[in-house]
Amino acid sequence: MKNLTNFIYLLVTIALVSCSSSKNSNHSNTNDFTIAFGSCNKQYLENILWKEIKKNKPNLWIWGGDNIYSDTHNMDTLRNDYLTLRKQKGYLDLVENIPVMATWDDHDYGLNDSGVESPTKKEAQQIFLDFFNVDKTSPRRLQEGVYHSEVFNTTKGSIKVIVLDTRYFRSALTKDTKNSKRFTPNTSEKGTILGETQWEWFIKELNTSKADFNIITSSIQVLAAEHGFETWGNFPNEVDKLKQTIIKSKAKGVLLLSGDRHISEFSKTAVPNLSYPLIDFTSSGLTHSYSDFTKETNKYRVQNVVSKISFGLLKFNFKKKEITMEMRGKNNKLQQELTQVYP
Repeated sequence: MKNLTNFIYLLVTIALVSCSSSKNSNHSNTNDFTIAFGSCNKQYLENILWKEIKKNKPNLWIWGGDNIYSDTHNMDTLRNDYLTLRKQKGYLDLVENIPVMATWDDHDYGLNDSGVESPTKKEAQQIFLDFFNVDKTSPRRLQEGVYHSEVFNTTKGSIKVIVLDTRYFRSALTKDTKNSKRFTPNTSEKGTILGETQWEWFIKELNTSKADFNIITSSIQVLAAEHGFETWGNFPNEVDKLKQTIIKSKAKGVLLLSGDRHISEFSKTAVPNLSYPLIDFTSSGLTHSYSDFTKETNKYRVQNVVSKISFGLLKFNFKKKEITMEMRGKNNKLQQELTQVYP
């Protein structure tokens, strides 16, 4: 009888282990790598999303800009605001065991809507790099701008993440004096977002990429251009140059990430001579949102605007050459989803 009992116990144990292994295996087959990202985080407010982001077990966290709201040229104030972020409940719990990549936007770079003219950008860059524990001997300490890239290799494939700096070199914006919008497009060939040096670097990064997917992070929206706020659309020649760069590089699976707007949305367009649609996934904001949003034209928008606090998720499947994009919010609730298969 005792032997029979032990035998039954052994069978149950094997069954439980088998079920557990099958569940993990299925999850792995459908989701080989997960990137979480977000922007617009007021360090002095509670961020209830950190714990929700962690539930998704991301392999990488990307800051999309406005990581703190400092709006200052006082470097002591800037340092203290980063310290406040470090103490923000749940943040260190999320990032303690995963890599972090980051760019900045205006509120953590200088003043609102600031660009190349910011007088403290060099000092602010060093404080930014200090916060993200970039080694003192890193080339990023010597370059102008916080742009950088990393490749993440898995047993099934690789992902290259390119983080752009849309502040350090960005030309002055053109005020709109005819309409109710804040800015109007600058069609001058001299107008730039990335600047000559960063463009050269970026083109090389894409041209030499062997990755299965290439994720490009811009703090401001790339495709949405009609709202009159900050966007690549304020420099249409730069948008055209970006598209041509992607086409000529033949880089696989290029996807754009952006923030800034305090709303989340998917923008999508067909680009001639590009074998897949170009998508700009905007995720903003983490602690506050444009809750009074009613409507805004975006000819590239697919689905709807999410005007609640949210974060973005990218779930990669190398076998299917597929990225599932999710917007999630309070209680990890799925707000919107878009899936793209790449050739």
